[in-house]
Amino acid sequence: MKPLLLAVAAAALLAGCATAGGGEQQKAETAQAQQPSRPRVEDPFPSTYRPYPGAVTAITNATIFDGEGGRIDNGTIVLANGRIQAIGGADIAIPDGAVRIDGNGRWVTPGVIDIHSHLGDYPSPGVEAHQDGNEVTSPVRPEVWAEHSIWPQDPGFSRALVNGGITTLHVLPGSANLFGGRGVTLRNVPARTYQQMRFPGAPRSLKMACGENPKRVYGGRNQMPQTRMGNVALMRQTWQRAAEYRDRVRRDPSTSRDMALETLVEVLDGHILVQNHCYRADEMAIMLDMAREFGFRIASFHHATEAYKIADLLRESGTCASMWADWWGFKLEAYDAINENIPLVHNAGACAIVHSDDPNGIQRLNQEAAKALADGRRIGINISDETAWRWLAINPATALGIQNETGSLRVGKRADVVLWNGNPYSVYTRPQQVWIDGALLYDMNNPQLRPVSDFELGQPGEGDTK
Repeated sequence: MKPLLLAVAAAALLAGCATAGGGEQQKAETAQAQQPSRPRVEDPFPSTYRPYPGAVTAITNATIFDGEGGRIDNGTIVLANGRIQAIGGADIAIPDGAVRIDGNGRWVTPGVIDIHSHLGDYPSPGVEAHQDGNEVTSPVRPEVWAEHSIWPQDPGFSRALVNGGITTLHVLPGSANLFGGRGVTLRNVPARTYQQMRFPGAPRSLKMACGENPKRVYGGRNQMPQTRMGNVALMRQTWQRAAEYRDRVRRDPSTSRDMALETLVEVLDGHILVQNHCYRADEMAIMLDMAREFGFRIASFHHATEAYKIADLLRESGTCASMWADWWGFKLEAYDAINENIPLVHNAGACAIVHSDDPNGIQRLNQEAAKALADGRRIGINISDETAWRWLAINPATALGIQNETGSLRVGKRADVVLWNGNPYSVYTRPQQVWIDGALLYDMNNPQLRPVSDFELGQPGEGDTK
């Protein structure tokens, strides 16, 4: 027995040494994996945004939705130096000299955030010369950036502001490609360049697309992908190339730059957020598996008409679903949609967002949220008005990585505020006044405070402030 005991002891000792050595090796490999691929390239297109000047302003006697699910009746909010200085009840102190606005019978909310827009890339008028959202030359185009197609003079920006209370929007490439390129988050302000609109500090995104669009575009050319399995195979191959490129650069920082793979490495390193066009539940589940395989996170699935089927998977992965209230049936992968999609996702504890993907829909996201709210209540999901405003505020802010700056009415956050002339879920209600960073950029009773693009000036019926 003694030789057997010695053998067992020796084996245990060797196993222990192997475990210890493996642990140190694993730590070293983990430390290496956490190193950036190379010193991050300085942003060649940094934000030059500067807030418009504003005055200290106090809105009193209003119903306030704070964007995180809170409600204050007979509330007061104070805007100063571009930030929210105070929020609460009627006892909030108002600074001397502040502009006072009586909000009796009106509602105050955070500025509306549209996480899925193509304004500027597909501007108005919608002519062929303005079709700049899809680089349909390869299914893999992560090197293109939507911001480089943005036309700041698009009249759609001001329409979104004055009709929809949109203060922040995320502009994405189109969905023709598996990898469509980078998206950018904008402040909805008049500007000469897109950099003057770019949200300071907001991470860029990577637009990806599942399903029918890529396989239809490239299958019609008799090239890969022609099928959904082709979609997945080509995406996995591309992520593998990105991981290998990252490893090469870590070993040799002088490796020649590949701007397409560089975008994907930024995703793998957590600096760029994935915004994924995807309709069907099974495909969203596959994408979540792929994200785990290659070590990236999907911030939100867009359109997600079958999100209600996998709401638990979305909750567990921390992935939002950016949805329409009732668009369906315009292609087969949008057929199995239900009007209760948004409230069902919310009710499961997942992150629900109302988005537009449309230059007209962006002007009435409040009404889209109202439809989803009513559809939920009809099946017994009783979500409060103030809670549902999360779908337009803190939830999209979180999916865009800007929740510490905007998306709710909290002291110290950017003063992005809408005063509505009635209940914001009513079809008869419109923004009365809109502030961005505390600057009053729209007042329905003051024609001078309606932004007009240079393109509109001189056009019949447009830009006339008399």
